[in-house]
Amino acid sequence: MTFLQAKEKGEKLTMLTAYDYSTAKLMDEAGVNSILVGDSLGNVMLGYEDTISVTMEDMIHHGAAVARGAKEALVIIDMPFMSYQTSVYDAVVNAGRLMKEGRCGAVKLEGGQEVCPQIKAIVDAGIPVCAHIGLTPQSIHAFGGFKVQGKSEEAARKLLEDAEAVQNAGAFAVVVEAIPKKLADLITEKLRIPVIGIGAGNGCDGQVLVYQDLLGMFSDFTPKFVKRYANVGEVMKGAFREYIKEVGSGAFPSEEHEYKIDDDVIEKLY
Repeated sequence: MTFLQAKEKGEKLTMLTAYDYSTAKLMDEAGVNSILVGDSLGNVMLGYEDTISVTMEDMIHHGAAVARGAKEALVIIDMPFMSYQTSVYDAVVNAGRLMKEGRCGAVKLEGGQEVCPQIKAIVDAGIPVCAHIGLTPQSIHAFGGFKVQGKSEEAARKLLEDAEAVQNAGAFAVVVEAIPKKLADLITEKLRIPVIGIGAGNGCDGQVLVYQDLLGMFSDFTPKFVKRYANVGEVMKGAFREYIKEVGSGAFPSEEHEYKIDDDVIEKLY
C-alpha cells in the first residue's frame, strides 16, 4: 500500500527514526510503514547540540545501514543542512547520492515555498521527496529555539501556503512539526498528499517519532509531544551495571559460557 492509498482509505501511517541495521530490522519486523533516517542522528547518535553539523557522509553511512535492515518499510533519508539550500543543482546531486549510496526509497528536506524549485527538480529526476514544514530543526537558530510554529494568523496562513506549495511541487508527503492541532487538521483536510505529524495532534494522516525518545533512551531534551512507550534506557543501564558487577565478582563468564578441551592435551603443554 502506498502513502497516497493509505490517505485515501483513511488508514494511519506510522513512521519512526532509525540509524542502524539492527534497530531498522526490528522496526521492519514490527510492521512500521516507514523508517526515517533523520538528521536527528546528530543529536541522538553523534552527540551534537543541533542538526547543523551533520554531513552527507553521516547520512549516507547511517542510511545504508538502515536500508540493509528494512525489507518492507519505506526508507527515507534526510537531506542535511546545506546539501540542498545552495542551489537546485546541488539538491539534485545530493539527493541522487542518498538514493545511490544510501539506498533509500525517498529523501526528506526542510522548508516550504523557498525550496519548491529543489523539490520539483529532485522529483523530476525520479527521486521521491517528503517535505517538512513547521518547526524545521535546521533553521532552529533563525527561529530562536524550539518553539511552536504557526500560532498567529500570518504564520498559520504561511504554513498552509507552504503545505500546498510543496504538494504542487511534487512532494508525495509532508511532515508537519510542532504546530497547533487545529492548524494541522486543516492542512491535512486541504492536502491530497499524506500529512505526517510530530507534535501536531492526532488528526494527521500519520505520525513520526524519534525512537530514542519513544524508548526513553535519550534524556538530554524531551519535547512535550513525546510519549514514552517503554523505559528501555533504564533497562539498559541496569543490564550494564549487572554485567560490570558480575565481571568484577567472577560470576561471569560461568561454566556454561566456556569452551572445553581434553585434560591430556593441556597436560602435554606443561
